[in-house]
Amino acid sequence: MVTIFLAQGFEEMEALAPLDLLRRAGIPVQTAAVTDSRLSADEKAADRLVVTGSHGVRFVCDLAAEQVTEEQMQMLVLPGGMPGTKHLGSSPLVDRWLRYAQQKGVFIGAICAAPSVLGEKGMLQDRSATAFPGFEPKGAICTGQGVVRDGQYITAKGAGVCIEFGLELVSCLAGEATARQIKEEIQCQR
Repeated sequence: MVTIFLAQGFEEMEALAPLDLLRRAGIPVQTAAVTDSRLSADEKAADRLVVTGSHGVRFVCDLAAEQVTEEQMQMLVLPGGMPGTKHLGSSPLVDRWLRYAQQKGVFIGAICAAPSVLGEKGMLQDRSATAFPGFEPKGAICTGQGVVRDGQYITAKGAGVCIEFGLELVSCLAGEATARQIKEEIQCQR
């Protein structure tokens, strides 16, 4: 299972394009809401699942980040966007899952500003990576390319390469042939 963590202010394209491409490949994907855990008991449980993107699109996630389990962790994906990236970076739950993924060799994808979260946690030390200009991850060898894969880490520069990023995620889990087939099916010319 691929888990895409969404926090308030995430970049919609960077989450939904990879989600769509992964599902086209037949890969199970779930979205996990990273919300304020201090919601009062009076607030509906469903409120914990609603996340609003940086462009005002309201999105109902499949589950709350607190409900993610180890069995559901084949790949972890962090979309960028502001202030979504800041919320992801400050979430103890996201930190826990990133550490788990790193330790277990689970793929970790991050796009736009989100690779900076990995850099802050020391995960990209001396690894090739890319990110939105100004959000280059600490310790990484920043290539400036659109999408970079180094071992279990897949990073991407921003919304302009979200399809390429999604196809690389597909390639990691379902193989290059499946990624090429989907690329042709969606008429992607890049």
